[in-house]
Amino acid sequence: MMNASTFWRTVICGIIATFVMTMVSFIQAGVGLPAIDLGHILKASFNHVHTGEPYTLIWGNAAFNVGGVLMALIWVSFLQNRIPGNWIIQGAIYGVIISVVVGLIVAPVVSLAAGDSFGIFYLDTWAPGLILLSGLVMHISYGLTLSLSLKVAGVDGLGSR
Repeated sequence: MMNASTFWRTVICGIIATFVMTMVSFIQAGVGLPAIDLGHILKASFNHVHTGEPYTLIWGNAAFNVGGVLMALIWVSFLQNRIPGNWIIQGAIYGVIISVVVGLIVAPVVSLAAGDSFGIFYLDTWAPGLILLSGLVMHISYGLTLSLSLKVAGVDGLGSR
């Protein structure tokens, strides 16, 4: 069971990791990778089912940030003590896991909800390889930042190895 202190430290670490991932997403354009604006993608998905556009970019970014915190809570609750290695290896592995799940399940479903199709692993986009690489870089930056932040915050995960 997660105590209140562990919960709040995990939430803060999730916010920090999500912020870093967002910044990495936008600076990737400087090295030739696509900049991926997940807040905008989520906003478009929310608005697709409504007449007009009741949701603003604030709602898309809020959903994105809540998702980042939820991923941190999932890591601490279920995976941190089950994946071997130090914080660097764990963060890289978690980033790869997230990238695979997003490319295989989340991105296709969210894009269809927004009235478009990215396809599995972005195969229906203009540059699937670049978008896949961009997502991988983003998610590994999230995983590394999360695992380092949790190490600094003294969060060791739940359960035993």
